[in-house]
Amino acid sequence: MITISDSAASRMKGIMEDQDIPGLFVRIGVNPGGCSGFSYAMGFDSEETDKDIYMTIQDMKVVVDKEDLKYLNGLEVDFEESGMSGGFTIHNPNAVATCGCGSSFRTREEDEVLAQPCED
Repeated sequence: MITISDSAASRMKGIMEDQDIPGLFVRIGVNPGGCSGFSYAMGFDSEETDKDIYMTIQDMKVVVDKEDLKYLNGLEVDFEESGMSGGFTIHNPNAVATCGCGSSFRTREEDEVLAQPCED
């Protein structure tokens, strides 16, 4: 299960409304790479595949690739405002190591994945 806070859901819904694209939904996933092994991927999409798992979270359609779900089960997405900026934050209970920049992680099962340098 993935949890999206009220503030993150409000921000996501606002972005999707601004895009004005029919059938737009939230896609959350992982990509190999980053200094800890995997990096998070979160964005908006309207293309569906047969590899997707669909959920309704905070009255939004959220899509995760079946293979990525094992890395994201229990994931918590929030949006935090800080002064004149803000951004989405992710807490992943599956991560046993994270990178200093906070955008990549490694799980216990994937300790053999080769880490790569962070790109700022």
